[in-house]
Amino acid sequence: MAFYNKFGSILRQNILVSSITSGQSSMLNALRCMSSKLFVGGLSYGTDDQSLRDAFSNFGEIVDVRVITDRDSGRSRGFGFVSFSNDEGASSALSAMDGQELNGRNIRVSYAQERAPRSSFNAGGGGGGFRGGYGNGGGNDGF
Repeated sequence: MAFYNKFGSILRQNILVSSITSGQSSMLNALRCMSSKLFVGGLSYGTDDQSLRDAFSNFGEIVDVRVITDRDSGRSRGFGFVSFSNDEGASSALSAMDGQELNGRNIRVSYAQERAPRSSFNAGGGGGGFRGGYGNGGGNDGF
């Protein structure tokens, strides 16, 4: 999915530049085939995929809905994503739903950003395996 979003943004830039320089408005029609993904934050823990889909279904054809859940508890982490089949649906949903109440919480809606690629396993993160604390024993050493 990330590949398609990146490809879509490059295609949009090229089409926009070519339509400005050549005056072809028909090139902008190609944008209608690209999907737009929205980030939805501030969700209540009771919000699931179906209730999020229901809340956004009035704005256009929805391709995918995903409420992100905690892998241990299975409970919502309070945010999710809604992908529309076209930019117009995403744009109207963003302007209409940002700041509105959904399941008792005011939600924040914005265009989703690409996630930074992860270079390698455990790169730049976490300790683990080291014995910290006082001295070499990792504890109070008899104090």
